[in-house]
Amino acid sequence: MNSKKTNQSLGDLPMNKSEEVQVNSDLSAKTGESNQQKKKFSWRRIFKIGGTIALCLIVLGAVFIGGIEIGKKYYPSINLIRGVENAETNKPQNVDFSLFWDAWHYLEEYYVKASQIDYQKMVYGAIKGMVDSLGDPYTVFFEPDDAKKFTEDVSGNFSGIGIEIGVKNNAITVVSPLEDTPAWKAGLRAGDKILAIDKTSTDSLTLDDAVKMIRGDRGTSVTLTIMREGFNEPRDFTIVRDIINVPAVKLTFLDNGIAHLELLNFNENASDEFARAATQIIMKNSSGIILDLRNNPGGYLESSVDIAGWFLKRGDVVVRERGSDNREKLFRASGNQALLNLPVVILTNEGTASASEILAGALRDNRNIKIIGMKTFGKGSVQTLLPLADNSMLKITIAEWLTPNGTAINDVGISPDYEVNLTEEQWEANQDPQLDKAIEILKNELRG
Repeated sequence: MNSKKTNQSLGDLPMNKSEEVQVNSDLSAKTGESNQQKKKFSWRRIFKIGGTIALCLIVLGAVFIGGIEIGKKYYPSINLIRGVENAETNKPQNVDFSLFWDAWHYLEEYYVKASQIDYQKMVYGAIKGMVDSLGDPYTVFFEPDDAKKFTEDVSGNFSGIGIEIGVKNNAITVVSPLEDTPAWKAGLRAGDKILAIDKTSTDSLTLDDAVKMIRGDRGTSVTLTIMREGFNEPRDFTIVRDIINVPAVKLTFLDNGIAHLELLNFNENASDEFARAATQIIMKNSSGIILDLRNNPGGYLESSVDIAGWFLKRGDVVVRERGSDNREKLFRASGNQALLNLPVVILTNEGTASASEILAGALRDNRNIKIIGMKTFGKGSVQTLLPLADNSMLKITIAEWLTPNGTAINDVGISPDYEVNLTEEQWEANQDPQLDKAIEILKNELRG
């Protein structure tokens, strides 16, 4: 029974062979058509996806290339110096900075007191050595405390003996003693050669080192060994330090209403003090001015240009500033011209330096004002102050000054029209042949 049922079940399927073939043939035809449609569909889709990918790659490539160009323009690339990471660009080629780090690591490894190394002092020492290698006495690195002292100096208030020093003929030299300061009262003079400071020879000292040794707390003393023209041998000057309050201007009136206007420096107060003095001159209806720039060590260029504006026409060139690329920047007078028509003569000596040389040169070149006295110091370079992150500072020479007519000042100085010396004996006797000559020249101009 059961086998019959099974056969019956099997007998329900189509058993006709021809019929089976037909069915299979129909199925094959349908399957072939479906595969062909799928094949066509797949290629279309591939082309579409491929095009989309290509377009994206083109866009991304353009963005990438554009980013590189923008980066080149606005952000410097990094050129690695051998052995050093994070090096900046545009540095000299063929400089192996790894030598610095090799020396640094050798000190750490072999120095007998390596555990006591002050790494910050090592950094400062490295910067100082780099700056000193330039051979420019006016390009200086200041540690934070020294930077503070320097800022106090140019503000017109500090503790010391009251002298400006510079380097002349490879010797540390007094540019000028500031009037009524301990140095002035002790008898130091412009042009004095400082051979030693507290018995330490200055031969191996930088200008910055010398300044630090001379400066000190009020009430303490410093001994300077001085050689001066006329001395048979060096002499020691022991000077007690004091608070130095530096006035910028001193005004007195001589015979015939002549104003003796002493411009002592170009600190940050100079422009205001000069304006008050000039107002007095105008109010007293002075007949002429003796502009005394002797022992004026200079200061801010801006103050010199401002003061020149009282004597010159607006737009007159006060000074030419020539940079490393030999391009010149012109500083022009823009003041009130209030002293433009007043007769003026100028006094200079070996202590007339920097901004005071600029003023003397500007007045002579523009107004043919006569200069009486001695040749000026010849400090005609421009420094700028650049603060660093920890309040240390770089003072860097960035340019040189020339007079309006193009005459160089640096290492040359300005020669007077009338050379008149002031001897040691005359100075000690309170005689002043330079001032006497200036009065004579000015009176002749007034009569003319």
